[in-house]
Amino acid sequence: MKSLSRRLALAGAAAAVVVLALPAAAATWPERPIKLIVPYPPGGITDIVGRAVAERLSETLRQSVVVDNRAGAGGTIGAGEAARAPADGYTLFVGTSATHGTNPSTFKELRYKADADFAPVALVATAPLMIIVNPSVPAKTLPEFISYLKANPGKVNYASTGNGGSVHLTTELFALQTGTSLNHVVYKGSAPALTDLMGGHIQVMFDNVPSAAPLAAAGKVRGLAVTSARRTALAPDTPTVAELAVPGFESLSWIAVYAPAGTPPAIVRQLNEGINAALKNPKLLATFQKAGLDPVGGTPEALARYQAAEIAKWANVVKTIKYVPE
Repeated sequence: MKSLSRRLALAGAAAAVVVLALPAAAATWPERPIKLIVPYPPGGITDIVGRAVAERLSETLRQSVVVDNRAGAGGTIGAGEAARAPADGYTLFVGTSATHGTNPSTFKELRYKADADFAPVALVATAPLMIIVNPSVPAKTLPEFISYLKANPGKVNYASTGNGGSVHLTTELFALQTGTSLNHVVYKGSAPALTDLMGGHIQVMFDNVPSAAPLAAAGKVRGLAVTSARRTALAPDTPTVAELAVPGFESLSWIAVYAPAGTPPAIVRQLNEGINAALKNPKLLATFQKAGLDPVGGTPEALARYQAAEIAKWANVVKTIKYVPE
């Protein structure tokens, strides 16, 4: 019994040392540059957000935050690398509605576990899509378009930029919630899809607001609605799907910052505070507005809840449409 008591006492002392060591490590962090992994190529919306956040965090933390683009395989390469990184606060990850929302349902195998391999830090920004149709479509409003779809089941073609992507799944969510049926046509990028939409080869597309809104304003396409719960500043006169036809409908692209699971809570809190402060910076807000992004912020716990809801929502869509993960 004495031997057991001694072992327990020693174990307790060792645990206490570890607990005490965590705040000490966090107190001296960061002592060297921080790497922020962006799982997409330079120049895209995720990269723009990553660089804007990195610039602001560098100022707040008084330490360089360096963007490291690790593109490929729908964001899974960068996510896998981030998931395997040391949980010491020196590797961060820019997660998205793909890496931490749809990928768990649309990939047969992932290099990471979205709900276990990361410590949520903060939801940074969201962005809706806009439903745009060719002007020849005999529908001036979203309710009229839904009626047109119901009168012509399976005869209307919609474009997406890839199977299992946000545009594909958002359109299918719309079809499920409106009781309509459309034909899916896959394109290698939004540019050729928009060209065919304007040419009348396809009839409808859910596209990013920054590219869709100018086309709608010029009369090259007709903008019917946006997929956010509230109207977007880039197209304030365009109503939402929720207010016109499907109460509660929402589908957003979103971007968040994560750390590897096990990162000391004190470091996560410091990062969260830095990001929330950055989201009040006029320069960052101007960058977001130009890109059609709405700043969010909030707690790590709020991001964890949001991510869980997103994973569940898209898993249900994937199951309902009988999509086969690739």
